[in-house]
Amino acid sequence: MARALAFCAALMTATPVLAETGHEAVTTFTLDNGMDVVVVEDHRAPVVQHMVWYRAGSADEPIGSSGVAHFLEHLLFKATDTMEAGELSATVAANGGNDNAFTSYDYTAYFQRVAADRLELMMKMEADRMRNIRLTESDIATERDVILEERNQRTENNPRALFGEQMSAAQYLNHRYGVPVIGWKHEMETLDMEDALSFYQTYYAPNNAILVVTGDVDPDEVKALADTYYGVIPANPDLPERVRSQEPPQTAERRLTFKDARVSQPYVQRSYLAPERDAGAQEKAAALFLLAELLGGSTTSYLNEKLQLEQQLAVYAGAFYRGVSLDDTTFDLIVVPAEGVSLQEAEDAMDQAVADFIAEGVNPEDLDRIKMQLRAAQVYARDNVDGIGNRYGRALTSGLTVEDVQAWPDILQAVTGDEIIAAAREVLQPEASVTGWLMRDDEVTQ
Repeated sequence: MARALAFCAALMTATPVLAETGHEAVTTFTLDNGMDVVVVEDHRAPVVQHMVWYRAGSADEPIGSSGVAHFLEHLLFKATDTMEAGELSATVAANGGNDNAFTSYDYTAYFQRVAADRLELMMKMEADRMRNIRLTESDIATERDVILEERNQRTENNPRALFGEQMSAAQYLNHRYGVPVIGWKHEMETLDMEDALSFYQTYYAPNNAILVVTGDVDPDEVKALADTYYGVIPANPDLPERVRSQEPPQTAERRLTFKDARVSQPYVQRSYLAPERDAGAQEKAAALFLLAELLGGSTTSYLNEKLQLEQQLAVYAGAFYRGVSLDDTTFDLIVVPAEGVSLQEAEDAMDQAVADFIAEGVNPEDLDRIKMQLRAAQVYARDNVDGIGNRYGRALTSGLTVEDVQAWPDILQAVTGDEIIAAAREVLQPEASVTGWLMRDDEVTQ
């Protein structure tokens, strides 16, 4: 299981190393203070995306301070030693660009997309807020209210989101993936200056960050700018090892029902604990990715063909696998029953369809079609500098290497039907599952 970022060997020196994958040219190097840099060239348009990814997300938060990673993300748009609150975003907009930030379990990222000749300005501002934010108690109170309102709007007012939180909490008894990224409300209400600055001073350091620059750039120029603006920031010598509490073996299936009067469409969801993409060993994850596509990745997938078209028991069926994750992830199934079909009937039909799929084996024509679609999607993805930067940033902060990102398309193409069925037999085990029913208040469970 991946526990720390195993960056490629090329990153141990400051000498750029170039790799070519189709039309994607990637250069990697490491600054003297430990900051990793990835440059992906695309000279078709004079645009650049500048991203800084921190290997610190909500799963790295101290116990009792859930939501602090996302809280800090908001606070980084306040004042620094050289900028007023809001000045960074205003400067980006004045230069015709856009910027934002996002937090997940395994990372926090900040980005700007601008004209290529504005890259130096972006680095100057982003480097400034890496270590020089200046917060006031008013900032803390204001942004705490903002994130609480965000939780109200996105979670408290959404029964599907509340249901999803309970599913994750039931799946992960010991790992921090069981805690929502935005945080539990009662803990968010207590976040203060000390919580924010402690997380900032611990994790916001160049030796815990990855700079990803994509677009119309020259790697040597990027390195010179990175040395000038990021290279002068001292590393954190006390950066803690990235070790998390792990799940005990799951030996019993878990179930829950969540009732809410606001539910417009009841459905059944099941999650199975599943391995993530591991550095140098992505084959099983590739099989699970293709399993999700075959079972429920489209309207012509196996579950939809069986449950929606043939048996007319469902209006929707889907399967999902989130492979980019530092620690064990989940493989999920969802079935939305048709009118007059009970949740129990929908669940039974889902179980039978999955059993039939495993017994029948993979249809070679279906697998070939999906592989062709994936190959086409990977080619089209090269047209999106945003997507390229996100692909590398998510992977590298989640335990993968540049080589792993580049190898992934070919690994997917090499997966066989037998390997997919073997992965299904291994992962889709009842004792590693959580089954949830999202219901209206007036519904009965049988």
